[in-house]
Amino acid sequence: YDLFCISLVSKLLGRIYYTDLAGDNPGSLPPNVSAAVNGVALCGTLAGQLFFGWLGDKLGRKSVYGFTLVLMVVCSVASGLSFGRTAKGVVATLCFFRFWLGFGIGGDYPLSATIMSEYANKRTRGAFIAAVFAMQGFGILFGAIVALVVSAGFRNAYPAPSYADGRAASLVPEADYVWRIILMFGTVPAALTYYWRMKMPETARYTALIARNAKQAAADMSKVLDTEIQEDADRAEAVAAGGAGNEWGLFSRQFVRRHGVHLVATTSTWFLLDIAFYSQNLFQKDIFSKVGWIPPARTMNAVEEVFRIARAQALIALCGTIPGYWFTVAFIDVAGRFAIQLMGFAMMTVFMLGLAAPYHHWTTPGNHTGFVVMYGFTFFFA
Repeated sequence: YDLFCISLVSKLLGRIYYTDLAGDNPGSLPPNVSAAVNGVALCGTLAGQLFFGWLGDKLGRKSVYGFTLVLMVVCSVASGLSFGRTAKGVVATLCFFRFWLGFGIGGDYPLSATIMSEYANKRTRGAFIAAVFAMQGFGILFGAIVALVVSAGFRNAYPAPSYADGRAASLVPEADYVWRIILMFGTVPAALTYYWRMKMPETARYTALIARNAKQAAADMSKVLDTEIQEDADRAEAVAAGGAGNEWGLFSRQFVRRHGVHLVATTSTWFLLDIAFYSQNLFQKDIFSKVGWIPPARTMNAVEEVFRIARAQALIALCGTIPGYWFTVAFIDVAGRFAIQLMGFAMMTVFMLGLAAPYHHWTTPGNHTGFVVMYGFTFFFA
């Protein structure tokens, strides 16, 4: 929700703070400002992943998991506030707090996958970790739904003409609340998970192998599995005492020899996927506008444009992103990780080439439905 809700309101920010009423079209964020507003949270995410991943090995998954949540809640609220009324003040505040919001999200990313992998058994581990990431699809959809509800409410409460029919009147002063509410609403899903995070015991693998407390690990797993596993404690004690390769550093020769290829392969595929996935999600509304699926900005008022963008993004999430995630959850332990990933990359390539090569065809009236179907499939396979 927090990462992608910014794409729903960035056009509104351009209208509010960069509109020149002498122009034929409403204002938009300058390219450098747009890149900063959309991308600064990802910069924070990268830093947060490295820092909290390291801290999770030092202090434990549970305590760090709680801290990242508090950081996200505070920064979600703060990103909807601003120091001053000028464009520079608003954008600077937004970028500052979205960086730290991304920092907290960056901690959540690796810790969520690590906690799930350390709790799951081998038979269902693939499905469980896939389910962790599949919730991202619901976050994207939830963001679009919140934007739809908020924009629809403001559109009905404060009717306004299109920019072409009344330049100043198309931007009601209350529109400034719309983007703030949408960004601040990110606190709700985060805060709802706080109680369960605090009740969750530390993962047994961390407690036994890093904290070297096998008795506590056995007690925690007994609580989680609702069964007595005391006899496993002695075996865990022996593993913890022996080290069993746990002393290998990330850049040690032993680690590189045993896991180097796996690490390079998984990190590079994540990197390549994210170039396509995040850029297409964050700049989706620009693509919709270019191909004509969303009407020209001058034919709508400011709040109506937010509504149209949210509706389009909800449709892509509902028909492409979410089904793709849960297809993987269902079949990852049947078809295997490698086969599903290979299929995903291959089909994304096919559909992106199918959109890019005959691009002019998709922009002509009457072909928008075909474009949306093809575009939805790229997200299904992503």
